[in-house]
Amino acid sequence: MTAPIPNLEQSWLVLEPVLTIRDAAEYQNSVEQLNSLLDLIGTNEQHPLYSLLDTLGVLIEAYEAEHIEIPDASGSDVLQYLMEEQALTPNDLPEVGSQYEVAAILSGQQELSLQQIRSLSQRFQVSPAVFV
Repeated sequence: MTAPIPNLEQSWLVLEPVLTIRDAAEYQNSVEQLNSLLDLIGTNEQHPLYSLLDTLGVLIEAYEAEHIEIPDASGSDVLQYLMEEQALTPNDLPEVGSQYEVAAILSGQQELSLQQIRSLSQRFQVSPAVFV
């Protein structure tokens, strides 16, 4: 059953500020919304708002690809940079895995998994796209 157009219009008025990214201010708002959703949902793919989190991530990634120059860096390069900035060791990242697993990621021997990317995005308050 599809919702009548008036209901869609009413719903869009509520969702438009979250799902529309036309400029830097809307981008910043969307990143803040994504981080709030990550705090609420975490990695629970069964959460009712998980698809909103996923959609918002795609929209942010599309905006970044078109408007923000992001230097070429691997997920492990970004992780290493963030760890250095915050003086963290592999032991400080239990959400990623053991110190050996973190070391394997940092050395490029292992790729970051989707769950690790979500955890790191939440921990460092950055878009998941920076690790992809």
